[in-house]
Amino acid sequence: MTAETMTMVAPPRRVGPRRTLHHGLTLAWRNVAQLRHSPEKLLDVTLMPIVFLVLFLYVFGGAVAGDTRTYLQMLLPGLVAQMAMFGTMGLGTALSEDIHKGVFDRFRSLPIARSAPLIGTVLGDTVRFGIVMVVLVGFGSALGFRFETDPLSVVAAFALAYVFYLSVSWVSVLVGLVAPSPQTVQGLAIIWVMPLTFGSSILMPDTSTMPGWLETWANWNPVSRLADAVRALTVGGPLGNDAWYTLAWAAGIVAVAFPLAMRMYARRA
Repeated sequence: MTAETMTMVAPPRRVGPRRTLHHGLTLAWRNVAQLRHSPEKLLDVTLMPIVFLVLFLYVFGGAVAGDTRTYLQMLLPGLVAQMAMFGTMGLGTALSEDIHKGVFDRFRSLPIARSAPLIGTVLGDTVRFGIVMVVLVGFGSALGFRFETDPLSVVAAFALAYVFYLSVSWVSVLVGLVAPSPQTVQGLAIIWVMPLTFGSSILMPDTSTMPGWLETWANWNPVSRLADAVRALTVGGPLGNDAWYTLAWAAGIVAVAFPLAMRMYARRA
């Protein structure tokens, strides 16, 4: 190969936003294709919302709301927020596995944007989130859940959950890059996912019965804000500033986690 030919095929030193998105979407399709060839990877996201819904509904329904039907209307919107958190845990594991298998070494040798492999991983994983939402709402509807607002508000609720899911995905990406091995990713993820999900208004909208320190934590918790916003948009009630707080939290999470993930990726991959 001559020097002139090498100059012609050399990738540009800087890749613009449009090409970066194109590269990310291309690699996202790779992840979707993997799910098509290995559908057993969707087993967890298929069973997880069913298990959580049945367990929480029949364990806490009578104690919290007096009957399971009333509690179901409060619980399912909260589980939308919980699944937005739990749905990202597999992302970090899959990313860590690809790095240890050398897949990302191959990506680094390609003339693509440096951030494209991580963006593709996050966008490709949204298929799993979509399946979680379909299973959760479908099974909840079979148990008696009904939307009590207009279709536009319902769409806005799931769009808000999706935006928050995308932001939290970057924390999972960071965990996958920091973890020394794929086997340790789940353990590290639990450390930050559990306090945020269960120390919130997901299972009990009224946080005033909590101890003072826990009530303060729950009220400031971004997962509580998301759960309260989804409830207001799907079953009614005052929305307040919950949606705006959720969007602000999502923007803040991305602003912190994305640069850290890129820096760690440059060191690890």
